[in-house]
Order: sequence, then structure tokens, then C-alpha cells
Amino acid sequence: MQVTAEGDLANWMIPGKMVKGMGGAMDLVAGVKRVIVLMEHVAKKKDGTEDLKILPKVMDVTPEGLKLVELAPGVTREFIQSKTGVPLI
Repeated sequence: MQVTAEGDLANWMIPGKMVKGMGGAMDLVAGVKRVIVLMEHVAKKKDGTEDLKILPKVMDVTPEGLKLVELAPGVTREFIQSKTGVPLI
């Protein structure tokens, strides 16, 4: 699971890897007034490094569509667009 600075949450999985716990983050929080996310602060990789799990915004949802607001180092806008099923603004 990952969480943005504004409290948006996402869960995801890597194909072929075991999925821990419940899935469907949006299904789990639909219609509730308060959500408490308990998770590890970082994800440990096999090489000993860590990935952050609390992230700044990556996309804004606007009336015009999804607005890309941040890219990881070495990732291009074109790459993100090629992996997104809707146009990015």
C-alpha cells in the first residue's frame, strides 16, 4: 500500500508475487467517513535498499482529466502516458 501526503491511498501488486492481506483499496474505503491506514513506512527491496511508501502527489484529478504533476528520476512523460489508459494533461 502507498499513501500520498494528502491521504490518498493505493494498493498494488507485482504479477507473480504473493499478495499479502486484503486487496481492492477503493472497495475497502467506499462510503466510509474515516480511514486509518496501518502500514510499514518503507518497503524493503531484495538488494537491501528501501522504497518510500508515503509519497507526494503524482497525479491530480481535474475536470479536464488526469494531470501529471511529478515524475521519478529517469522516467519520461511519454513513458507514463504509454502506461496510462487515458490522456494525461
